[in-house]
This record gives sequence, C-alpha cells and structure tokens, in this order.
Amino acid sequence: MSTEQTPTTVANAARPALPFGSASAERVLRDLLQHADIEVGGSRPHDMQVHEPRFYRRVLAAGSLGLGESYVKGWWDVEALDVALYRILQSQLSERAKHSPRVIFAGLGAKLFSLQTRGRSSRNVVGHYELGLDLFERMLDERMIYSCGYWREANDLDAAQEAKLDLICRKLGVGEGTTVLDLGCGWGGFARYAAETYGARVTGVTLSSEQAAVAKARCAGLPVEIRVEDYRDVRGRFDAVVSIGMIEHVGARSYRTYMESTDRVMAPQGVSLVHTISGNRSTQHVDPWIRRSIFPGANLPSLTQISRAVEGLFVIEDVHNFGPDYDRTLMAWHQRFEASWPELRTRYPERFRRMWRFYLLACAAAFRARSTQLYQVLLTRPGTRQPGGTREH
Repeated sequence: MSTEQTPTTVANAARPALPFGSASAERVLRDLLQHADIEVGGSRPHDMQVHEPRFYRRVLAAGSLGLGESYVKGWWDVEALDVALYRILQSQLSERAKHSPRVIFAGLGAKLFSLQTRGRSSRNVVGHYELGLDLFERMLDERMIYSCGYWREANDLDAAQEAKLDLICRKLGVGEGTTVLDLGCGWGGFARYAAETYGARVTGVTLSSEQAAVAKARCAGLPVEIRVEDYRDVRGRFDAVVSIGMIEHVGARSYRTYMESTDRVMAPQGVSLVHTISGNRSTQHVDPWIRRSIFPGANLPSLTQISRAVEGLFVIEDVHNFGPDYDRTLMAWHQRFEASWPELRTRYPERFRRMWRFYLLACAAAFRARSTQLYQVLLTRPGTRQPGGTREH
C-alpha cells in the first residue's frame, strides 16, 4: 500500500459557496446520514458525535476530503469508525447527494473512496514508506508485508501473509534457480520467502533507500539482490516478474509503460503476476483525502485499464479477486497499530493517530462495501504454455 505528510489544515481555506447556511447544511447532512442509518448524537457504536458545527458545511463543500480532514482535526468522532464508513459507502450517499435537488455542490457527489514523473514517484514513495520503521514493524506481520493477506485457510496475520506469498510463488511456477524480478520489493518479504522456500534467485527494486537497507539485511546470505532503482531502468532477463502493490503508484498514464518494461525484461517463456488494489471504474486519481494525506500520486487501475495496457504484449491467463481479504488484513493492521500506540506516541502526535486510524478503517470499509477490489492478474506471452496451478487457488 503509500504519505507525503499529515493532512494540511483547511480551517481557513476558502470554501465553495453553498446554497444554504450552517443550519441548513446540518439538516441536509443529517438527512443524508439517515439513509445510512447513522444518527448524529445517537447512542449506537456507528452513530456520529459532532464536536464542531463547521463539520457540516465542510463535508458538504469538500466531500470525502472534508470528511477525512475534519475527523483528523477532531471535529467528529464515532466509536465504530469502520462500520460508519461502510454504511456510508454501502448506502451510496455520494450518489444520493449528487442527484438531490437540495444538495448542489461538487464535493460529496464524488465517490467517497475509490481507494508521474520519475522525481515525483520517488518523493511519493519516500514520503510514505519512510515514515518510520517502528510504525511498520509494529503494524505489519513478522515478514513486514504491506499488502493484502490471503485468509482462506489462515487464522492470523502472519499465516495470511505467508499463504499469499506461497500463492504467488505457485502461480509463477517458482522453483530452484528460477530468476525472479520483484518490482517494488518493499522490505524484502517476498524476496526472502521465494529464496528461502523455493530456492529462487531474486532481484528486488525499490525507490526507497531505507526500505532497500532493511531488505538487504533481512535477505543477507540468500541469493537476493536489492537495488534502489526505477522499474523503467531495470535491465536483464527474468523467468518471472512480480509486483505486489506497486502498480498503484505508477500512475494511470504509465500502465502501458509498466507493461512494456515487464515485456523488455521477461524471458521468452516467462510469466508475470500483478497483485493490485483495483477500482470498479477507470479513473485518473484516487479519493481526494487518500491522495492528499496518504498516497500522493497514486491511482487504482481498473481491469479495463490493465487489459488495455497488456494488449498486444501478454495473454491474461487468470484474474483472481480476493478483495474481502483486504478488509480482514486492514482490520488486523488497525488492531496492531492501536495496541502499539502507547509505544508509538512518543514519536507520532495524536493528529497522526487519527489520520492513520481513518486511513486504515476507511480502506477496510471500502473493501467491505465491495467498492474496491484486490486482483492478482497472471500474464504470459502469446503462444506459451499455460502455467500449471493457475486454478489451484
């Protein structure tokens, strides 16, 4: 999954003109929330408690951006934040707002959560993945895998992440001596697993020097090479090319470039797997709050965009959707983050805690509502044999 900074303050920002005053804004938003069975000031865990009257106009003016930023500033609270956000998504409040004659504004009509240049790509990666190793060590599993786990037979986060790594290796047909390119290798979790368990020879690339240092240490003594390198600059030949949660960061205009780069380095009989969060619609951007506060420069590719990007280069052998598993993964991360807060609070302010909580639980809600998916797309060259185990999952 990627923050450039904590959310910028918008308290004094110029607000779009609204066709009603504060009292009218409150009535309109309360009415909209009733469609999601959310009551402002109610006693149920998913009911909102509003502390700042400006909340109503801010949300109506800026939609999801206003909702997230006002939460981070403490303007409202809710005990079961994930449930409230799930209800908002499930009841399609943004669509109701868009078509309501009483709500004439640009913000809330946008989808609540969809959940590049080389220099910008590097800054975006560093901004999020180098927030602090202590944060990710406490939030993630033992292997530090920052992507969706595979929970079909798993009972805890460590088992779910190992099952996901094994699933990828089996789909790729990884074995003793298989050369694997891991694009966006993170802290080396997949590279270490593939080398230790299957005897693969792995080259991992990342734009984060801090991630690379950790990955090198974790993979010491194994046939693994870790580089700080842009995916467009990689040279060589590899039996398998994998990216796990990386293509979301290349930008919608670069999907074809990503596929051409894979084509350039993949062996003639090679295979590639793209593990990615995906939107239900083709867009050029993610949700405004996510883009500003968490993943600057990111975009969630739709299956249509992926299909267009591979046309004439690869055969799509298999598409595997286990998006609901991301809900469970995110809830596990949230539980570990909150449990670790007494240690983390010495380095991170309360504002960061609220931002990170909103991020994790909003994303969990999006997967729960099925407005966001998790796909593994398996690719081969035209004319090659279909990989064994394609349908084993």
